[in-house]
Parts: sequence; structure tokens; C-alpha cells
Amino acid sequence: QVQLVESGGGLVQVGGSLRLSCAASGRTFNNYAVGWFRQAPAKEREFVAAISRSGGRTDYADSVKGRFTISRDNAKNTVYLQMNSLKPEDTAVYYCAARYSSSSSRFSTPMAYDEYDYWGQGTQVTVSS
Repeated sequence: QVQLVESGGGLVQVGGSLRLSCAASGRTFNNYAVGWFRQAPAKEREFVAAISRSGGRTDYADSVKGRFTISRDNAKNTVYLQMNSLKPEDTAVYYCAARYSSSSSRFSTPMAYDEYDYWGQGTQVTVSS
């Protein structure tokens, strides 16, 4: 089992920045790819960003490319999502998720929510105009 806890959400003005954290406990964290997803009211959960187990590969949704950066510190069992130039449409609950990744799939960055096995409880991000 892997337990994930998100933090860092809050209220920010348009153009501002936030850094979300996803702290993991349980299994060896550096064997897991991690993704960030978000869900706005009345909308489906959507992919935001993912990072491979070693951090060697990252992928982003087109809507956040150039504004968001995903990174990880395996020594601290934590994945970060740095969000810059925030827009009102970024308002959502943000979730991190983890998926076991074998050494042969060490550059895997899953982008579908049903590929992930473990989820955090989410953190609210609200961007006000």
C-alpha cells in the first residue's frame, strides 16, 4: 500500500503561483510513477502532469504546458507540482496518484486515471479573477 497526502492548495489571484506537494508513505516510493489530476465541479477528472519513477521523464496536458512543472524528491518521498501563471480555468480539486512501475517501465508516465492504483484525498485550488 502507498498512502498519498496532498498539500499546498489555496486561493490565489489570476497570474499567481502555487506549489502543490504530494507526500507518500508506505512502499518504496521510487518504484512508483506519479501523476497529478484535477477535477472541477460538474467536470470529469482530467490529467495534468506525470513523472516517471526516477524523474527522468515528465508529461503534461496541453493546457498546462509551459506553466506547470512536475518534479520529485525521492529522498523525501515527495512529488511537487509548481503552478505558475494561474488562470481561472485551473480552479479544481487537485489529486496526486501513484502507480507501480517496474524497472523495464522506468520511463513510464501514465496519463489515464484508471492506470493508477493509489490516490490522495485532493487539495482545492481556486484562482480568482
